[in-house]
Amino acid sequence: MTLLIKNGTVVDPGKMTVKKNDVLIEDRVITKIGKNIEQEADQIIDATDCYVMPGFVDLHVHLRDPGFEYKETVDTGAKSAARGGFTTILAMPNTKPVADNEEIIKYIENKARDLAPIKVRQIGAITKGQKGRELADIEGMVKAGSPAISEDGKSVKDSSIYVAGLREAARCNIPVFAHCEDKELAAGGVMNSGETARKLNLPGIPNAAEDVIIARDIVLAKEAGARLHICHVATAMGIDLIDWAKRKGWQVSGEVCPHHFTLCDEDITEDNAAFKMNPPLRSRHDLEAVRKGIADDVIDVIATDHAPHSQEEKGGSMMGSAFGIVGLETAAALTYTELVKKDVITIEKMAAKMSLNPAKIIGLNRGKVQKGEIADLVVFNPNVEWTIDPKNFASKGKSTPFGGRKVYGRVINTIFSGKIVYEYAPQII
Repeated sequence: MTLLIKNGTVVDPGKMTVKKNDVLIEDRVITKIGKNIEQEADQIIDATDCYVMPGFVDLHVHLRDPGFEYKETVDTGAKSAARGGFTTILAMPNTKPVADNEEIIKYIENKARDLAPIKVRQIGAITKGQKGRELADIEGMVKAGSPAISEDGKSVKDSSIYVAGLREAARCNIPVFAHCEDKELAAGGVMNSGETARKLNLPGIPNAAEDVIIARDIVLAKEAGARLHICHVATAMGIDLIDWAKRKGWQVSGEVCPHHFTLCDEDITEDNAAFKMNPPLRSRHDLEAVRKGIADDVIDVIATDHAPHSQEEKGGSMMGSAFGIVGLETAAALTYTELVKKDVITIEKMAAKMSLNPAKIIGLNRGKVQKGEIADLVVFNPNVEWTIDPKNFASKGKSTPFGGRKVYGRVINTIFSGKIVYEYAPQII
C-alpha cells in the first residue's frame, strides 16, 4: 500500500519545523519527504492549504466500556477519535467492572484491535475497584499492556496506599495520571465557586478542592520517585504548583482541556448541564493562567477528558446531572481557534502538545513527521470555518457547551499506520 500526500505544509514537532513538502508512505512507514515527489501511488491526497501533522494522542478519554455501553463503546469512541484526528487514545479505568486487572486490560485492547480504526490503550486503576483500600495488580496490568495507572474520577484518599501505588508505578516504569480532587471540599458542588454560582443559586466547588491534592500528589510522587502526570488542570495555583515542581527538576507533567482554556464561569448564563464538568469551568483569572501555562510550556499536553453520557443524564439542571462533556471531535478546532489563531502558541507547539509530548509521556514512539517513522498522521485545513453541531458527532455522547459555536480548522484526513481511517465528507457533516 502506497499513499502520497501532495502539496501540504508539513508540521514536525520533533524538529519544530513547518515546511511545504510532499509525504510518501509505503507499507505503514514514511519513506520520503520532499518537494514535488513524483511516484505512482495507490492513493493520493491533495493537501493544498492544509497542514500535515502527526496524529494526535489523547491521554484522557472515557470509553465507558465495559459496563456503560449505553454512553459509549470502544467502537463509537474510537470512530469519534478518528474524526477528531486522533490516532492513539488512552481509556480511563472507571468502568464497570473497574479496569483493575489484566483480564480487563486485555479485553479492551483485543476489542479495540477488532473494532477500532485507531490504537486504543487501556489505563489500569491504582486500587482494586477504585475503592482506595488495596492496590490493584499494577505489574500484571502493565504486562498486559497498560501504559499508565490512574484513579481517574477520584483521588486515592489514603496517602500511604497512594505512595505504595506510586512506588509500584515507578518500579514498573509507568506514569501515574492524577485526577486531583478533595471530595470533601468539593462535596455537593456543581460548578465553580464564585459570583456566577451565587447568581444561579447553585452550590460551588472551590479551587482549593483541586489545588490541595495537586500539591499533595506532587510531594508524594517526589517521595516515591514516580513520574506524575496531572490531569485536566483548571486553576492558576495548579499551574504554579506544576511550574514549581518542574523548576526543581521533579518528574511532573500537566495537561489541560480545550474547555478550560476557552470558557470560564462567566460564560455560564443559565443552569445548563452542558456546562457541568469536573473540574468545573473556573474564573477568568484561572482561564488566563491556564493559557499562559500553555504558552510558557508549563503545560505539556492538551487532552480532551472526553466524558460521554446519555441525553437523560445530561438534561436539565446541573443539580442531579452527570459531570462531563465530550471533546474528541472538537479539540483540534478549538485549540487552533483559541490558541494558534490568537497567537498564544504556534502550530508547531499545537502539534507538540497534542502529539509528541503525550506520546513521550507514555513511551510511545509517535509524534514526528520524519522519514522512517510510522505514518500516523492528520491532514488539517486551518482555513475551514464551521459550526459545531453535536447532532453530527460520531460519539454516542452529545453534551457539549460548544454547540452552535463557530470555529476554524477541520480534520480532512486521519491516517493510522499508513491507512486512511477517516476522510471528511461535507455532505454528511
